[in-house]
Amino acid sequence: MSDAVEADRPDAKLVLEYEFDAPPAKVWRAVTIPELRERWLPDCDLAGAEPETSIPGEEVRFRLRDSEPPYHESHVIFRIEPNVSGGTRFRIIQQACDIGTKLPKPANSNCCLMRAAA
Repeated sequence: MSDAVEADRPDAKLVLEYEFDAPPAKVWRAVTIPELRERWLPDCDLAGAEPETSIPGEEVRFRLRDSEPPYHESHVIFRIEPNVSGGTRFRIIQQACDIGTKLPKPANSNCCLMRAAA
């Protein structure tokens, strides 16, 4: 297993890499079949039970949500590829979401629309 944190970048992410003896198809099932995934990544940790994107057999992307306030969200990408020994290289990439684009502006922000409404 290897860990890498690129903390000096504004889009910092955490990358974990694992090597499994299991074939890629089996690892893919464990990541994408909800009943199997629930054993190690419960739906309650996800912002939505359905993946945001998916490249069958290779990559699936979910959105995670913290269970406690302020409920930060992040993207988690699972990448699966065969390794040289017939097993699987499994990469987990977690990256914080850009919350600035999701949050509404406060009513007292005095932006142009609010001044016009007053």
